[in-house]
Amino acid sequence: MAKKSSIEKNNRRRKMTKQTAAGRARLKAVVMDKKKTMEERFAATLKLAKMPRNGSATRIRNRCELTGRPRAYYRKHRLSRIALRELGNKGLIPGLLKSSW
Repeated sequence: MAKKSSIEKNNRRRKMTKQTAAGRARLKAVVMDKKKTMEERFAATLKLAKMPRNGSATRIRNRCELTGRPRAYYRKHRLSRIALRELGNKGLIPGLLKSSW
């Protein structure tokens, strides 16, 4: 089980990302627009830099829904490998078959 503080911090990042997504997208569009003047693009870059870092989508860490484990994460199931194996052995994940050689 991951630390509660790490899980909560990641949840706050998700919330902040949703709040700031529209503003970040507008500023990024100005920065990437080659038709704008350098001054406008530079000003947009400065505004983007002043926004909170945790509002960026790249700061979000994929974590297991059950345990909060940040590593060995399967996006399709939103679980870590350990939780996926446990639930798969119990037959609680539809369509998942345990193979043995």
